Amino acid sequence: MSRVPGWLGRVGAGISKVGERLDERRAEAEWAEAEELPPRPTRAPAAAPAPEPGAPDPAEAQPAHDTDQVPAPPAYAPAVSPRPEPAVAVPWGLRVAAEAGWRLLVLAGTLWVLMKVISSVQLVIFAFVAALLITALLQPTVARLMRRGVPRGLATALTAILGFVIMGLVGWFVVWQVQENIDQLSEQVQDGIDDLRRWLLNSPFHVTDGQINNIAKSLRDAVGANTDEITSAGLEGVTVIVEALTGVLLTIFSTLFLLYDGRRIWEWTLGLVPAQARPGIAGAGPRAWRTLTAYVRGTVIVALIDAIFIGLGIFFLGVPMAVPLAVFIFLFAFIPLVGAVVSGALAVVVALVTQGVFTAVMTLGVVLAVQQIEGHILQPFILGRAVRVHPLAVVLAVAAGGMVSGIGGAVVAVPLVAVTNTVVVYLRAWSREASLKYSPEPHGATAMDAAPKSRKSSPAGD
Repeated sequence: MSRVPGWLGRVGAGISKVGERLDERRAEAEWAEAEELPPRPTRAPAAAPAPEPGAPDPAEAQPAHDTDQVPAPPAYAPAVSPRPEPAVAVPWGLRVAAEAGWRLLVLAGTLWVLMKVISSVQLVIFAFVAALLITALLQPTVARLMRRGVPRGLATALTAILGFVIMGLVGWFVVWQVQENIDQLSEQVQDGIDDLRRWLLNSPFHVTDGQINNIAKSLRDAVGANTDEITSAGLEGVTVIVEALTGVLLTIFSTLFLLYDGRRIWEWTLGLVPAQARPGIAGAGPRAWRTLTAYVRGTVIVALIDAIFIGLGIFFLGVPMAVPLAVFIFLFAFIPLVGAVVSGALAVVVALVTQGVFTAVMTLGVVLAVQQIEGHILQPFILGRAVRVHPLAVVLAVAAGGMVSGIGGAVVAVPLVAVTNTVVVYLRAWSREASLKYSPEPHGATAMDAAPKSRKSSPAGD
């Protein structure tokens, strides 16, 4: 009787284990139905036989089932894709805009630094550019003298002396004419202002004497308020004169060396270019120099024709200082489009304040007629296709050059754009030809073999 309670306890433990196994099989069947899989066949557990007295407990002999196993997710759960790379997640258009944006920022920064460097040595840059323009004008004369047997040094000296003497005589003539006619011009300006005042009072614009007096008083007040600035500008005149003389000397020396030793200067410059790009630059240099020479010579001829015809027109109309005005028209013609407008407006204003409204209108007609002939006949015929820049590019270049460096920048802007256009067009064609010839097919041609055949001449050469 003492063994009966132990036997009943072991039977109860065995029944509990059988219930736990039934619960596990039921849970596995439910998971199989959710995954649309046939459930694993189960077999009804047989009743555990009663252990004999003294036998080991079957529940203790069987290993415990792993109840900590995590079940697989159900099939209806949404699939989670892995996160893509950030560069792939960015839209293609935004990636292109970003790539172009940072490159433009690098170019803008480089240009800004370059402009800062140029502004710090502005005098030297302008002197050298002026020397290039003068060399482009005088170099054909040096080459012509050398073909006639004159030594290079003597041809350079004769051409430079003759060119600078002519330019000096032109400047002296302008100053002399202004000094000779300044007194007469001031009297004529005063008479012209009185005539203009009377005309405004009798004109249909209903201008009163009080309004004219108020305008005159405002001008006097403006001049009086800016007296200090005018005085300081006068005190700075000595510095301006010193800088001008320095620039003139630099221009003269640079011109002499470019005329005499232009070939070796160009060859030394080519030595600074990387070897792979040297054939293209060697071909673009002479073409850029021919463009610059054609621009300078054509501009001089067109400016001379404008000055002669407009000067004759205002001379026959009785406008004072017709010759100095013609010289101003010649000089301002080196600023395309804008210079013609400014010089023509100056001639019209002088005619208005000295000769009256009728003479001013006639002067305006002469200026417009000559400028139309220049724009439609002279420039296309003289410059031709050597210098072809769109008028919009000319206006934008002159405006940008004037904003950056004043009158000097406006003068240099257009030849710079013309030369840049020539260089870019040639380098594009050379690169295309080199890419076609650079192939391993026939004999392994290289980019050096693909360089266009060009005469080995310096931009400021013979």
